[in-house]
Amino acid sequence: MSMTQIWSGDKVFGVTPVQAGPCVVTQVKTKAKDGYNALQLAYGTRQAKNINKPQLGHFKSLNILPAHVREFRTEEAANFKAGDVITVKTFKVGDIVNVTATSKGKGFQGVVKRHHFHGFRKTHGNKDQERMGGSIGPKGPAHVFKGTRMGGRMGGDRVTTTNLEIISIDEAKNILFIKGAVPGAINGLALINGQGELVVNQAAPEAVAPVAVEENIETTPAVTPENIEATSAVTENNVTENNK
Repeated sequence: MSMTQIWSGDKVFGVTPVQAGPCVVTQVKTKAKDGYNALQLAYGTRQAKNINKPQLGHFKSLNILPAHVREFRTEEAANFKAGDVITVKTFKVGDIVNVTATSKGKGFQGVVKRHHFHGFRKTHGNKDQERMGGSIGPKGPAHVFKGTRMGGRMGGDRVTTTNLEIISIDEAKNILFIKGAVPGAINGLALINGQGELVVNQAAPEAVAPVAVEENIETTPAVTPENIEATSAVTENNVTENNK
């Protein structure tokens, strides 16, 4: 989602709404079995045709079709089990979190935008040099040193923004309102890490199979001239009996 504002008393905060769940624990990795402790979390949904068969078998016991699967390292992984659900209830207002995501791609950019170069002086005798990179090294080595700041592709990197504060929480929609900007584009995937105890809810609800319902429909005989004559005769007989 795009950034918005939240008022708290007479103060206004610029916040980024982030939908944080529900996330289902799909696998628990322990140091004894896998060499490290971690939780594998799944988020979102997608169609079965877009998931390969090994993943379908991996999620079959949980009856879910997630769109994203990521791992989070934690030393308390043994305290959880596959099927546990994590929602925004594990956070509270005032928590400090770190958000990791892939930054927006900017394409090929020059040194002024990419590395914040000041640029050359804009005065007489200087032509087309305001945004140039300048010298890239001495003549002696006769090659460009690794790491020299030059123009190139900008963005599309894994970025972590630290010390972000949670201003508000919408538990009904599983949305965290995080103060400031977070890396990544709108509708991008972000990983949120925080300090404190991880709270899980009950197991994920199982999908209910549709129940076939048989409808009892009374059939009406087709209207024919014989039916019409018989109905008229019955009606006349009833009228005669009533008159008697």
